[in-house]
Amino acid sequence: MTQKSENVRTKNKISVVLAGNPNCGKTTLFNQLTGSKQYVGNWPGVTVEKKSGKVRNNLNKNIEAVDLPGIYSLSPYTPEEIVTRNCLLNDDPDVIIDIVDATNLERNLYLTTQLAELGRPIVIALNMCDLLEKNGDKIDVALLEAKIGIPIVPISASKNVGVDKLIEKVVQISEKSKYVPVKNIYSPVVNKTLCEIEEALEEIKQHKYHRKRWTAVKLFEGDRVTWAHYDFTQAQKEHINSHIEEINITKNIDREMIIADERYKYICSITDKVLTRRRPADYLSISDKIDNIVTNRFLAIPLFLAVMLLVFTITFGAPGTLLRDSADYFINDVVGSGVHSLLVSMGASEWSQSLVTDGIVAGVGSVISFLPQIMLLFTLLSLLEDSGYMSRAAFIMDKLLRYIGLSGRAFVPMLMGFGCTVPAVLATRTLENPKDKRLTILITPFMSCSAKMPVYLLIISYFFADSGPLVLFGIYLLGVAVAVLTALLFKSTILKGKNAPFVMELPPYRMPSPKSLWLHIWERLKDFLVRAGTVLLGASVLVWFLQSFDFSLNMVTPDESMLASIGKFIAPVFSLCGFGDWRASVSLVTGIAAKESVASTMAVLYSGTSILNSFSALSAFSFLVFVLLYTPCIAALSAIRREMGSAKWTALAIVYQLAVAWFASAFVFQIGTLVTNLF
Repeated sequence: MTQKSENVRTKNKISVVLAGNPNCGKTTLFNQLTGSKQYVGNWPGVTVEKKSGKVRNNLNKNIEAVDLPGIYSLSPYTPEEIVTRNCLLNDDPDVIIDIVDATNLERNLYLTTQLAELGRPIVIALNMCDLLEKNGDKIDVALLEAKIGIPIVPISASKNVGVDKLIEKVVQISEKSKYVPVKNIYSPVVNKTLCEIEEALEEIKQHKYHRKRWTAVKLFEGDRVTWAHYDFTQAQKEHINSHIEEINITKNIDREMIIADERYKYICSITDKVLTRRRPADYLSISDKIDNIVTNRFLAIPLFLAVMLLVFTITFGAPGTLLRDSADYFINDVVGSGVHSLLVSMGASEWSQSLVTDGIVAGVGSVISFLPQIMLLFTLLSLLEDSGYMSRAAFIMDKLLRYIGLSGRAFVPMLMGFGCTVPAVLATRTLENPKDKRLTILITPFMSCSAKMPVYLLIISYFFADSGPLVLFGIYLLGVAVAVLTALLFKSTILKGKNAPFVMELPPYRMPSPKSLWLHIWERLKDFLVRAGTVLLGASVLVWFLQSFDFSLNMVTPDESMLASIGKFIAPVFSLCGFGDWRASVSLVTGIAAKESVASTMAVLYSGTSILNSFSALSAFSFLVFVLLYTPCIAALSAIRREMGSAKWTALAIVYQLAVAWFASAFVFQIGTLVTNLF
């Protein structure tokens, strides 16, 4: 593309990409720029694919921003890092916004030195300047800008400070006709060799002129992707290699290490001049002091379990119970009675009254009545995520996960599975090892997703009201235990291989912002309400219809209905599990569409008395075990199929999960019955 045509494109539309290290605030800035509501977490690896949006601005400019996954360097290893590199190299954005964490200047500038060699216009968004000042440190921004040769705009993305100035700078930079790559990074000897490689590249017609320095560096490092990308003749290869071999290497230092060492020397020479620290190098921050306790080799896991038990106790203790009872009263006694009275006064037919009150209100309302309690759980978990504690949880779990053939990196998708299996499965893209990815996908559905919560709450409210927190905590732990056993089974059979290395940055502890907390809760609430208004509503109406009519479409009692005929055909399968009742069986079938449908279906089919008569405490717990472990919803299965890239692996996951759920449930009921009879 010529410079002239590039300028025309810039005037009509400005394409911007956001690049930076994991957890530097890219997605927070993206949300501020576009008004989007992407998930933001205080741990690395939240963004696993690029997202785009229109930038809101007062300059009357058409600006499109792309949020890229976090990356430490442009020598990628994980799939999401490859997404970032390919976008930066192939999409040729008009401007790159390099988000640099001001509190970790030296580490963040390593990526900056690589971006500066791409020959694209760059603006550095120096983020978290407010935290830097709070720590008492100071960066001479003007001097840093002069030294590094790239425009810098100090910002605080979380507080929306400096973002407008950043947009103005982006527009200003995009209108420049030429951008010269930074070339003063290396020592004279290395720089001479790189310049000679650049001269050799002039003969390669497929080479993009603005990327000569970048290409020269990658060829010097021996990057196989770069070497394979160009159709060098044998003579050209020998010519380039002759320049590369001018730099002597030793047995313990390769050319990639030479480049990395040169970059860090360059960075340190700058940071020594521009960064003033108030505190001594051995100063322990509040985060460091807390980590001395929460990551202690003896205290870490007991503390983690205690924290999670506290979360469940708050959720299902007095605060959560009060919220649930209030919602239940409003839906059943206020809305339900009001709707029924309205229908009677309107002279509605008996079947339409039954449809609305026994079908829609009972089915959907039974799930919504638990919504405040579920929102309380989401709030507590979001507080732990945003504070930075969950990153520590991944760190302390690394050693345990290695025993089952995984690294601590797998803990992030597993933890996300407690919210929803779909994004958890998508998050496995951060795992560069195919064995790790498949193993994590196979065990993630055993992490109890939030959609199962209404089922747990429904059963617990009838059979385990006095011990609800402990029962629920036990259910969650059982899911983790089954995941561990599954991993041990597969790692020693069909998924053998070496463990991948695990490196995770521990972000500083932060007080979650109200906006970020609300976005977390709202995203989950919105998903819940959408399903309540679509899948659950449809399922409740369908269940009411099937349990009210026979195959001749005559209105009958539930025991003579179409649903009863279907359920009685399935029910014997679950007799050993202790819940061979046809209503429980069809409830589980509807859960394939959405797990909340199990609760809504049971609310339509059972009254309070009949559910108590149909289950014992033991069979009710066995039912909870099956709900915990059996196949996730269709949306999750679709995500598994997409990420596995194999119908056979997906089928294996479905069959295995159904088998585990049945055997575990039957085992619990049969052993429980045996123990009860003995004592």
